[in-house]
Amino acid sequence: MGDGEMGDERMARAAAPRGRNGLQLGLLILNQLLAGVGVATGMTLAAILVTDLTGVEAMGGLSQSSSVLGAAIAAVPLAGLAVRSGRHVALATGYGCSVLGAVLVVAAATTGFVPLVFLGLAAFGVGTAAGLQARFAATEVASPGFEARSMSFVLWATTIGSVAGPLLSSTGDEVGREAGLPPFVGPFVLSAVVFGIAGLIATFALRLPRAGHLESDAGAAGSDARITAWSAFRSAFADRRGRLAILAIVCSHTVMVGVMVMTPVHMTDHGLPIALVGVVLSIHIFGMFGASPVMGWLVDRIGATRVIAMGGGILLVATLLGVVAGDSMTLIPVALGLLGLGWSAGLIGGSTLLTTTVSAATRVPLQGATDAAMNIAAATSAAFSGLVLGIAGFAGVNVVAMLVLVPLLLAGVAVARGARQPVA
Repeated sequence: MGDGEMGDERMARAAAPRGRNGLQLGLLILNQLLAGVGVATGMTLAAILVTDLTGVEAMGGLSQSSSVLGAAIAAVPLAGLAVRSGRHVALATGYGCSVLGAVLVVAAATTGFVPLVFLGLAAFGVGTAAGLQARFAATEVASPGFEARSMSFVLWATTIGSVAGPLLSSTGDEVGREAGLPPFVGPFVLSAVVFGIAGLIATFALRLPRAGHLESDAGAAGSDARITAWSAFRSAFADRRGRLAILAIVCSHTVMVGVMVMTPVHMTDHGLPIALVGVVLSIHIFGMFGASPVMGWLVDRIGATRVIAMGGGILLVATLLGVVAGDSMTLIPVALGLLGLGWSAGLIGGSTLLTTTVSAATRVPLQGATDAAMNIAAATSAAFSGLVLGIAGFAGVNVVAMLVLVPLLLAGVAVARGARQPVA
């Protein structure tokens, strides 16, 4: 994007009513808190639920895989809906799908009809796609020059909800059992209620601009309709910086999901209680979102590429610890916390670089395509993680996760070499 175009876009944002934008950002933050509770409460025990229903440990990975695949399928349509009707409509739609998904999971577990649980988890995952869209919505109501920090604050809001979610899952399971529901189903009932509240807020209180609206005001009107999500993706991937941004998002998320989804199964296999699983996952989720304001500040201070490099290094350390952790309740929480921290650096650094590297006309379709690619890769990782856990154990899961970092390393080297080349 040229300096003139970026300047016009920032002037358009500056002209928007700041009080209204501040209110919308506050409501967006509240919704992210609720969405964090909804996702984390249900998904904490999803792998265990699927393993219990099927009796096959390797099927546990398909729980997260189904949810992430649902998010992948929904990413591009939700981006299109955001362009046509506004980000708040896309968010409300995503949260409504999660309510439906939670209901289907409960029905599947109650009837014992296993295929329905995967359909329900896929619908449940659409809420995750909506929550990821919220990070881009934050940049659209941000004051000029504070886009990365606004994005990080919205992600940080997920911390409270996401940390509370795994802790609430044990309580939800107990309440569900007392109500006569099958084991591990109660948390999804709680998730349905929370997502329902988030959907109501998005429907009746949030009024976010149509994605790309400010850019159209800045002189890019009419371009978005001619650019498809996948053509935007291919164009960005052909550029060194665009490729680094995309791989930072995709690889960070794939590594995080692949390791995280098998951690509860690994821990319960070693006889550790569900309450302890919840504590470890809360530490992990705190690492994902708790430091996000710091990551946003670092992007503004030292640049997105350096933060991406830092995130890759942290993910490498996390997976190394995972290799040697075994059933150590000292190393597993540390490894999972670092896994979340590396994800935060990679996602915020990559998302900021993605937003600032491409033209305004390309940005929205590219955001949808990148989130879809991220979730497709993560769904594949989650599906294979169950097989890897059964064959090579938790150490093997982490070794495979290390290999996922190789493309990110190569993309970073290419950008660094390009920066050292003299300008003709």
